[in-house]
Amino acid sequence: MPWQPLPSSREPEPSPVRDSVDRLLHSWGSASSAATGSVFADWDTIVGPHLSGHAQPRSLRNGVLVVTVSDPAWATQLRFLEGELVARIGQSTGSDEVRSIQVRVRPDQGGNQA
Repeated sequence: MPWQPLPSSREPEPSPVRDSVDRLLHSWGSASSAATGSVFADWDTIVGPHLSGHAQPRSLRNGVLVVTVSDPAWATQLRFLEGELVARIGQSTGSDEVRSIQVRVRPDQGGNQA
């Protein structure tokens, strides 16, 4: 009978670093690196150039995207558009990891004043 290694002695196949990062992010309550990266990288496209000049994503945790805005009026606008923006984010990322948007006013964020 030819020699064969025991099943437990086989090393697992190397996994992509992204998998390890996603496990770590998940343990912290964050979305996957793909979803987070897509939201932050594609923000201008998702919300449009006018809105992105006044609102920027800051964090994504436990399904809540925190967005800072330059003025309370923009906060009101973003809250009004929340459902539509969550749907756009879902289409853009291909996932449902963003379930709601929390808006915070940060006048010093450097947004354009219209």
